[in-house]
Amino acid sequence: MAANVKHQLTALHNSGCSHKDLTEKYRATLDGILKLPPADLIEGLKYFVEAMVNENVSLVVSRQLLADFSAHLPVLSDDLAKQISHYTLEKIQPRVISFEEQVASIRQHLGNIYEREQCWKEAANVLVGIPLETGQKQYSNDYKLETYLKIARLFLEDSDPVQAEAYINRASLLQADSQNEELLIHYKVCYARVLDYRRKFIEAAQRYSELSYKNIIAEEERMLALKNALICTILASAGQQRSRMLATLFKDERCQQLPAFSILEKMYLDRIIRSSDLIEFEALLQSHQKATTSDGSTILDRAVIEHNLLSASKLYNNISFEELGALLEIPPAKAEKIASQMISESRMNGCIDQIDSTVHFETREPLPNWDKQIQSLCVQVNNIIEKIATVAPDWISQHFEAHMAT
Repeated sequence: MAANVKHQLTALHNSGCSHKDLTEKYRATLDGILKLPPADLIEGLKYFVEAMVNENVSLVVSRQLLADFSAHLPVLSDDLAKQISHYTLEKIQPRVISFEEQVASIRQHLGNIYEREQCWKEAANVLVGIPLETGQKQYSNDYKLETYLKIARLFLEDSDPVQAEAYINRASLLQADSQNEELLIHYKVCYARVLDYRRKFIEAAQRYSELSYKNIIAEEERMLALKNALICTILASAGQQRSRMLATLFKDERCQQLPAFSILEKMYLDRIIRSSDLIEFEALLQSHQKATTSDGSTILDRAVIEHNLLSASKLYNNISFEELGALLEIPPAKAEKIASQMISESRMNGCIDQIDSTVHFETREPLPNWDKQIQSLCVQVNNIIEKIATVAPDWISQHFEAHMAT
């Protein structure tokens, strides 16, 4: 049967028909090949591809027929489609510039097959082969944006945030020119996930929080984004940015429905968190969020230690390394190192006395910010009264006497 296909294709090649007639006859041959039994189908399709990439066949004909061929790939089983797609890409490679649109279509379908098989890396690499920027064909902005986002997402599924970030950065250059709201949501989700995987937790939390307010997203997805925002905030390094994010989330009533709310509450209220408090929260973490840091502790352990250290700074004026280690449930030397790092990064105010083995926290200001504002207001009022007294002393004296009389 496959030999008959080869004979038909050779006869058509030598027929000398017009482009229109030749296209119809090749199309009829393709339809016939697709009806062959599986044993002959692959060979028949290979003969067809070889005929189409022959330089003696007009590009007008071969481009149209290869487009028809790629459109029929979804009809085939995934296994057969993979075989013939790889074969086609190999045969087209020497003339890939002439068939960029057809190659893109084949790669998109092949990528979908690998994605269904959860072969994330293979799917991403297949799509990377589409020459979105370097080829002759001018792809639309949204097509390029969608493809870059898909590549980034596939690399994330393969736990490769470095490659994912490279393609989300390319998407960043395109998203400003897109009017497709759905694509823009996909971009924001993917970008948040990249930041999450790259352990830029506070930036990821901000992006997730923003997504949780998008009405275009289903309620369930908004709550998932809020949950991710909460988790990333808790995992973030202690400091002013995280404090602001904790306040934002704590004031969001929706967070009370989330299983991690108890940890959020303790962090917001500057309470010491014990390891026994984290058992339920640890079950919510994804695999990349359970990684260990350079000192051997987990990301969560490090975040909680830093939080507890900040909480301690609000309870004590000073504390020995020994007592601080006991409070944080870590060795004294490690407590000293973390405290030193946080002070040097201006994430905590204080100093370290290594001779006395003591951490001195900066003396708390007698007036918090709110009291400072009240004090400033009172000073301004007094200044106004003094100026009035200079201009109209009789008026001031009259009102002062009336006030004293009452």
